[in-house]
Amino acid sequence: MADDEVLQVSVERGVATLTLDSPANRNALSRAMRARLRGALDAALSDDAVRVVALDHTGRVFCSGMDLSEAAGAGAGDQGVRELPELLERIWTAPKPVVATVRGPARAGGVGLLAACDVVVAGASATFAFSEVRLGIVPAVISAVVLPRVLPHVAHRLMLTGEVFDAAAAAAGGLVDLAVPDDEVDAAVEGQVRALAAGSPWALAETKRLLRAGGLRGSSDDLLDLSARAFAGEEGQEGIAAFREKRPARWVPAAD
Repeated sequence: MADDEVLQVSVERGVATLTLDSPANRNALSRAMRARLRGALDAALSDDAVRVVALDHTGRVFCSGMDLSEAAGAGAGDQGVRELPELLERIWTAPKPVVATVRGPARAGGVGLLAACDVVVAGASATFAFSEVRLGIVPAVISAVVLPRVLPHVAHRLMLTGEVFDAAAAAAGGLVDLAVPDDEVDAAVEGQVRALAAGSPWALAETKRLLRAGGLRGSSDDLLDLSARAFAGEEGQEGIAAFREKRPARWVPAAD
């Protein structure tokens, strides 16, 4: 399968939508998928017109994890698993918000993919599982993005049992942000995208950096400096002016 056949990319009204489109192998993270996803993500993050990145999928399955057909018989350095940490870190540290839409099953590395995103919206048909242990594999790489999201005792049980859990349980445990009925998924995603796009690009990037770094673990001087620069900066002054003048800030995408 060619690289350009596994992922659809569209940009509209400041949103770059990356749609996993390899239903034949359940949207697995194949070599082609990893390469195409990384390239499309880099392009979206470098495009000033893109404010939010949306990760979606075609077919019944969100992502089944690593492509096991490629890993069969491969040595420790050949399965492609070494490329996955870089992809997850790129999403995790992206200066622009990334929203995942989960309409069906997510397994193993697929759970890691959504866990690296800033906001996860899941429909009632979505299910999840850390299936690694049942295959004799360890969820090592994805733990870097899963463990900061999921309640410790919940992650402990689910990673050890490998059992399947639904969207409501995923939301209760912290893996999913919004669990909604299937027919409300699109509206919920649109609402989150609009809310994210209302923030200024610089403020969003700095807030993400602050959150990923642990917030208050930074020194008080560093935090005060960041706040002062935000208030005095171009976007901060524009935001204050827009608030006082009761108008949208210039970075807010125009409505149709």
